[in-house]
This record gives sequence, C-alpha cells and structure tokens, in this order.
Amino acid sequence: MRSRTKRRSIIGQLTRTTRTIALVLLIPVLASLTIMFVTSTRYQEAMSRMETAASLKPIVGTELPERLFSVAAGQSSYEASGVEDLVAGVNETLGRLLADPSGAGNLQLTVARRTMDTLSSYIDQVRDGMAQGMPISEVELIVDEVRDVGDLVTDMLDNFVFVEIEAVAANGERIQRVVWIAFLVELVLVVAALFWAGEARHRLADVIRNAIYQMEGSVFRLTGGDLKARVPDMEVKELAELAAQINVMANRLESLIERSRQEQENLAKSELRLLQAQINPHFLYNTLDTIIWQAESGNSEEVIHLTRSLSDFFRISLSSGADWIPLEKEARHLSGYLSIQKTRYRDILNYAVEIPDELKDGYIVKLMLQPLVENALYHGIKTRRGGGFIRVSAAREGDRVRFVVEDTGKGMSPEELKRVIAAMRSDAPPVAMADAPASGSSFGLRNVDMRIRLYYHQAEGLKIESGEGGTKVSFRVPLKSREEIANDEGISG
Repeated sequence: MRSRTKRRSIIGQLTRTTRTIALVLLIPVLASLTIMFVTSTRYQEAMSRMETAASLKPIVGTELPERLFSVAAGQSSYEASGVEDLVAGVNETLGRLLADPSGAGNLQLTVARRTMDTLSSYIDQVRDGMAQGMPISEVELIVDEVRDVGDLVTDMLDNFVFVEIEAVAANGERIQRVVWIAFLVELVLVVAALFWAGEARHRLADVIRNAIYQMEGSVFRLTGGDLKARVPDMEVKELAELAAQINVMANRLESLIERSRQEQENLAKSELRLLQAQINPHFLYNTLDTIIWQAESGNSEEVIHLTRSLSDFFRISLSSGADWIPLEKEARHLSGYLSIQKTRYRDILNYAVEIPDELKDGYIVKLMLQPLVENALYHGIKTRRGGGFIRVSAAREGDRVRFVVEDTGKGMSPEELKRVIAAMRSDAPPVAMADAPASGSSFGLRNVDMRIRLYYHQAEGLKIESGEGGTKVSFRVPLKSREEIANDEGISG
C-alpha cells in the first residue's frame, strides 16, 4: 500500500498565506498602538498630577496665611477660620500624589509634605497663642513664619511641576522614537511579507504545476498502452479526487483488458487442446495393423508390448484433461511412442532418450516432445535412404531446462527452413493433424511453439537448425514444481 501523501489545499494555502501576512502586519500596528495608548495614559496622569499640585499653591501660599491673619486681627475666631481643614486637605492631597508610583517628582512632594509638618506646628503656635492671650504683634510674627513656610511649600510644588514637565517631555521623545521604530519595523515587515507571499505563491504554483504534470504524464502513459501507469497521490487536495477517479478508471480498464486477454488465452488453450485431442488416425490404424500382424505371426510378447505401449501412449496423451504432467510421464509417453514406431520401422529407426532422473519430478506442459519426435521421424528419418537416429535430451541451464530433439535425417535446405519457420510463425489458425498436408512439417512445430509461448508467457519458442546432416529442434522453459502450477492450470500426478 502506498503511504499517504500529506495534501495541501489551494484554498487553505491562500487562506493561511493571507492570515499570516495580516498577522505579520498587524502585530507591529498593535504594538505601536499599545505603546502609544500606555504613553498617552501616562501623559494624562502626569497632567492630572501637575494640575492637582498647582491647585495646592494658592491654598498654601495665599489662602492659609490670609485666614491666619484674620484670626490674629480678631476678625474671625480660630475655629471659624477652617485653617485646620485646609491643612488636612493639603496633606491628604500630597499623600495621594505620593502614593502614585508613576510620579516623577516624588522627592519634591516628600519635601513639601515634611514642610507642611513645619507649617502645621506654626499654626498650632498661632492657635495656642490666641488662646493664651498672646500679644497681636507676636501672633503676626508667627503668621509671617507661616507665610514664609508656605512659600517653601509652593516652591517645592513648582519644582514638582517642573520635574513632571521634564518627564512628560522625555516621554514625548520616547513616543516619537517608538513611532519611528514602529514605522521602520512595519516597513521591513511589509517588504518581508510581500517577499514571503511571492515565495508562497511560487511554491503553491510549483505544487499545482507538478501535480498536473504528474497527472498528465500518467494519462499519456495510459493512452500509450501502459496499463500499469497510475496517477500518484496528489499533494493538492482539489486534484486528489480527480486523480483517484483516473486511477479507478485505469483499474477498470486494466481489469477489462486483462479479462479479455485471459479469455483469449483460454480460447487459444481450448483450441490447442482440441487439436491435441485429434490424434492422427493413421498412427492408430498402423499400430493396430502391426498388432494384428504380430498376433497372426504368433508373437504374443510383441503384441503385449505394443498394446501396453499404445495404452500408455493414449493414457498419458489424455491425462484426464490435465495440461501439466511430470517430466517422467512425458518421457514415458515419448518412449511408448518410439517403441511402437521402432516396431514398425525396425530397420530404419534408432533412438535414444537422455533425460536425467533429477529432472523427472518437475512439471512441463504435456505433449511437448512427441510432436517434435514425430516430425523428425516422418520428415527426416523416413524420407532418408538407410534410415537414421533420433536423440532426445534434456539439460539444466540456470533456472531453465533445455530440451533438444535432433535427428540424422535428410535435413532441409535454407529455403525449406525459412518456409517452415515462416509457417510456424504464421498467424493463420492451425489445422488438425488429420487434415495437415502429408508433406508439411510445420503443424507439429507450430503447435508446440504456440503452447510454449502461451503457457510459459515467454517470447522465445522453438529454435530450429537444419542442414545436410539432419535437423535439431530445441526450446528452453522453466521446469516448474507442483506447488507453482497447482493454482494455475490442471495438473496430472
């Protein structure tokens, strides 16, 4: 099973790219706005502190001394002057300003707060002096001290406002620097985002282009006859379904063509089986005539031998309809055939079957050797004055076995050999043995050649060599085990 490819969606890629660019551009904007908001808040807080401090100056510097002077002049009583409330209000305001950790002038406020303590002690002296009947001149001197201390507090408040103003100015410079930095960062990020967007677009275009090229190449291979071609798993999600449908179509097409090929192959095998079943009646008639002749001559042992050989010949030829038989059976079938023919052509036929015992347990397609031997006998040995010799041999060559049928018959001229090979390779349907021309030699050769190519699925069939010294026919096929063909074809044990 192919590993699943991580797919990319075109819409998803564009959405992620857009979101990424927006996020990259939004971050510095948000950072700048946050900094400016914080800075503006601090500016407003500083202005509020300065306004509060400035509101204390007329109270400490003017209103408080005037109320104390009215008390000293006897224009109002101490309790009715509200001096203590003014002092408490100033102290409470100074305490609130000191509690703000963001204030820049806390040192000045601390000095002012301590100076207010001194101011309070002078106010207490005025109160006590008035209660004890202190002369007005002495009370006025204390009031003058209150005025001088109030001026000191006012100076501290002025210093506080000055420090706050400097802090606000410094804050403004920081704001300006932040704005410029944010502008530069934003500019860099815009350029980077545009570059990244271009790269992302190129990558996405490459992915789509490669996917289309892969799909196009697979379709071209399919239309060119390569039924194994399939569209690979697409990285692009939108094209994955199209690729899957193309593969489904290719699978169905391959299945249909394979089914058609299998049906044609089965039809060809059936035709070959039918032709194999049409045994040349002349061989049967001649063998029976020979048996009768031997029986009339009183040769009972020869009759038994011929009858047994003929029985084995037909039993193995039929093999219960099996296509594959052990090589040992093929050898016995061949030996039975040659034994019968040796009885008929005693003076002109000699033969040898040389098949190693270690090969006889392997399986081959039946009736591969007998038609070749029959061809050698009828078109080589029988037509040669003085007879000849037929040798059948087998030898292992790597993972295959080479079978050779050679005779010392009259052989064929180069023209005859070309004619036989052309007839063997012809596309015309083969004819039955009984209908084959008596002088022709291509039927048996063609029958075996077709079965080699059909059953073994190989391009190489029979190889024919011939000259004045005789003819040699050979072929190479794998020798299969029973397990290899048990699920493929009918077999005979």
